[in-house]
Amino acid sequence: MSEKIRPARKSDVKIILQFVKELAAFERLSHQVNLTEMKVKKSFLAKNSVAKTLIIEKNGVPCGFAVYFYNFSTFLGSKGIYLEDLYIRSEFRRQGLGRKVFAYLANLAVKEKCQRFEWSVLDWNKPAIKFYRELGARPLKQWQIQRLDAKAIRKLFKKSI
Repeated sequence: MSEKIRPARKSDVKIILQFVKELAAFERLSHQVNLTEMKVKKSFLAKNSVAKTLIIEKNGVPCGFAVYFYNFSTFLGSKGIYLEDLYIRSEFRRQGLGRKVFAYLANLAVKEKCQRFEWSVLDWNKPAIKFYRELGARPLKQWQIQRLDAKAIRKLFKKSI
């Protein structure tokens, strides 16, 4: 069986959008998806895009995707990789594809001299957490992710002027 991880191409617009919708359904967040094919082109596939997208294939069939970007650590004075999303369709899970994506990104991190490789996981996703522990990942117990959504950003901006 042939497995391949490759950078997304312009011809992958529809499958990226489909994977995002499937991921949102899995995470019980479908109501938050506001992505269109045009946004995929601009945000995932443009030359100057911050997001980098990988397509995971098995026997030539797209079966998942990963989205990552570079972040920066002021303490280390070095860039890192942040894995925003990894999604593999259920029928392709438990076949080693997730591990191959992590190895691909770890290899990239070494080549790019990154000092960190980070991601988030939903606290109820026990199979993913178990998988991450098997990879050697550890949770950062003292840190919590904080977020301003678009509404809160606008509100804060209005208060500042």
